Amino acid sequence: MAGPKKTVLIIEDEPHIVMGLRDALEFEGFGVISAGKGRDGITLARAENPDAVILDLMLPDINGYAVCEELRRMSPFMPIIMLTARSQETDKIRGLDAGADDYVTKPFSVNELIARMRAILRRAARLGAAPELVDIGNAKVSFSTHTLKVGTAEHALSYYEVELLRLLVERAGQPVSRDEILQKIWGLEAVPTNRTVDNFIVKLRKKIEKHPDKPVHILTVYGFGYKLATAPD
Repeated sequence: MAGPKKTVLIIEDEPHIVMGLRDALEFEGFGVISAGKGRDGITLARAENPDAVILDLMLPDINGYAVCEELRRMSPFMPIIMLTARSQETDKIRGLDAGADDYVTKPFSVNELIARMRAILRRAARLGAAPELVDIGNAKVSFSTHTLKVGTAEHALSYYEVELLRLLVERAGQPVSRDEILQKIWGLEAVPTNRTVDNFIVKLRKKIEKHPDKPVHILTVYGFGYKLATAPD
């Protein structure tokens, strides 16, 4: 028996793109709602709580980065695919850092976009399926709530920070290559580069390590990748 229909919010100001995506998504069994401006999209997301968002970077009122950051504050689990005409690596990294789960450059294949969204929805469902807690040194990580606590200080974790930590925890004590991290977390056809992985590692070290420039938990395996040390502080 099929589950309830999932709803996708499209935040895009080009009507022909909205129409094409709506037709394809509805054909695949999704419900679709849409907004042509960033602030309207945020309001609609807050009211409707969609299962996923397709977000254009260039909007007439506020840019997609700001919208993405606000959506991520509202819901750490909501899958967000950023849609843009820009293809530079710096724009992709900025979009992912803002909280996007994937990044598709115009012109794009609607079928590929839908396939990416289905993959992200599967990962999000797996992530939110059961509460999980793990200690890394003095840090207590909750995979279910996307939070990390050190003493009384609590930090919010992005989707990719959680997925990256989960992979390192699952392979604790073993080196994990940058290529494997990209393939398992972002997908085989994903756009981020090794630099993206490094950027997320830096963010995690700042939240977990006492001395981020001299890490003792998330270690670099030079020329290869990273590993989570099993020894305590």
